[in-house]
Amino acid sequence: MFGKAPDGSDNVLGFISRLPRILAGESLRNLVRAINYARASNKAIIWGMGGHVIKVGLGPIINDLMQHGFVTAVAMNGSAAIHDFEVAMGGATSEEVGDVLGSGKFGMVRETAEHMNGAINKTLESGVGLGEALGQAIVEGAATFPYANISILSEAWKQKIPVTVHVAVGTDTIHAHPSASGEALGAASFHDFRLFSSVVRGLDGGGVYLNVGSAVLMPEVFLKAVSVVRNLGHNLEEFTTANLDFIQHYRPTQNVLKRPTQNSGQSIALTGHHEIMVPLIAAALKASL
Repeated sequence: MFGKAPDGSDNVLGFISRLPRILAGESLRNLVRAINYARASNKAIIWGMGGHVIKVGLGPIINDLMQHGFVTAVAMNGSAAIHDFEVAMGGATSEEVGDVLGSGKFGMVRETAEHMNGAINKTLESGVGLGEALGQAIVEGAATFPYANISILSEAWKQKIPVTVHVAVGTDTIHAHPSASGEALGAASFHDFRLFSSVVRGLDGGGVYLNVGSAVLMPEVFLKAVSVVRNLGHNLEEFTTANLDFIQHYRPTQNVLKRPTQNSGQSIALTGHHEIMVPLIAAALKASL
């Protein structure tokens, strides 16, 4: 079970093989193994994520995993969608909250709300969800989004991979703008919850759900989706859940790791920086091909 010293020539799989077969070392192997099994078995591999995952520049890595079959669906909170949309538009995102909050300028940038709310408001007629509407807006508005190639919303729309966006009204900057419609936000996010529930059904028998960087909203949405699927009489057993974050919070521990898998399946907790852990997992998955 002890670790083995590197010889200086290891590739990523060689590096992982030398980790101690104890605690997180073994958990990392189990997660890579579970995702590979899900891919080979055509089971769901769902990445749920918070905004920080986008802010630290992981969009291109998630997109590459999509292209190689390691992502079958993406679920975001509203913050992740905003940051991804801004990355597509400007190649950057985020602002120094403390510097602008006192003047009332925080979150008041015109372009983000104008384009996002415009796409969201159109869903009242189109009947699609938030994720699909935002991805389509980026792809079809190429002149406005010169960095679309590093956007998860954009890549998923092109790959026909479902993206669901789960909004808590009032949590996101675009809700403070005159262009925001509570009716459109509610209807489109509810559409995405139903879509997400149907995607979660595909975890049965070997799928994987990863919660990356969402401490409250995505764990709550995931637990409700699990309950919906089982309430409707569908089997949802023998799958893997994983939580990746800086610290292991209460809700991800309970609602992602323990409760959904308490009768079958496995749960994996990996603690660390997203900008290190996600590329490490991605490298192992790509190497395993």
